[in-house]
Amino acid sequence: MDRAEDWTPGKILEASGYYWKTCTLHAAVKLGVFSIIGSYPRKVAEIADEIGSDYDATQRLLNAVCALGLLAKDEDGYIGTEAGMTYLDRSSPRYLGHMILHHHHLVESWFQLDQSVLSGRPVRNRTAFSDDQRRESFLMGMFNNAMLLAPALVASVDLDRPGRFLDLGGGPGTYAIHFCRRYPEMSATVFDLPTTEPFAQETVAAFDLSDRIDFHPGNYLEDELPTGFDVAWLSHILHAEGPEACRRILERAGKSLAPGGRLFVHEFILDDTRAEPLFPALFSLNMLLGTEEGRAYSESELRELMAGAGLKEIRRLPFRGPTDSGIMTGTV
Repeated sequence: MDRAEDWTPGKILEASGYYWKTCTLHAAVKLGVFSIIGSYPRKVAEIADEIGSDYDATQRLLNAVCALGLLAKDEDGYIGTEAGMTYLDRSSPRYLGHMILHHHHLVESWFQLDQSVLSGRPVRNRTAFSDDQRRESFLMGMFNNAMLLAPALVASVDLDRPGRFLDLGGGPGTYAIHFCRRYPEMSATVFDLPTTEPFAQETVAAFDLSDRIDFHPGNYLEDELPTGFDVAWLSHILHAEGPEACRRILERAGKSLAPGGRLFVHEFILDDTRAEPLFPALFSLNMLLGTEEGRAYSESELRELMAGAGLKEIRRLPFRGPTDSGIMTGTV
């Protein structure tokens, strides 16, 4: 956390203008710069020709990306750095570009944050994600993020009853996939909106798990959930809803469990002051901009919601993600 004494005028101005760096990164990813350059030096003219862009403007962008440390430049041209090629080249299995493009699509609403604070209402229409390109960026971004996080997260969670696993609002089923890979005896169901099903089926098939992971289409706020599960996994779904809807989701998820089953909540968790850590506090503003009641919740708020939904033996696991995500668990 940045303490008050660390905030010099220079640092304040750096924070104010940081969006210059953000927009430079977004433009480079959106234009496919890293995928075009690849692992061999490329001249400006070659890169501009592939993009279909202006020579001088392309050179300025490439130089700025070099200054960020994501490209390097010598007499032979521009080449990707290790970080640039690992995370920003579309052919890389660790590509983060989809999430960066999702962030790009959020910029317009963030520039209207003052209006949301004045009105207490969102300025971003959730139906914007019905646009194919935005929906792809969101779904693939969630998938890429979860794929990077899941191995360490799953390794930190010990399941004493790994029989049937419900991945509620699980999108492509990333966590169902990784838990099934860790527990060979496990079978899983991904429950999410019907529009997500083709993406989930394709992802599960890519891991050769179609015989162990199925998809149940539905809306977890409105439709009945399947039952008889040993584990219910809720990753990053509560923050999109207000407290009453969260309690209802948790209650429904609890009823999907067999007696003695365990429910897990994976969220960006604020401390009980709600003023730390930084990322969950900022993320709560992002939910203000795009939802009627969504927000980041504190540990005590999650405990209260889980208890109100009838869960027992509620505790927080030691896991802490790179953006201060944490895991709460309880039993029925």
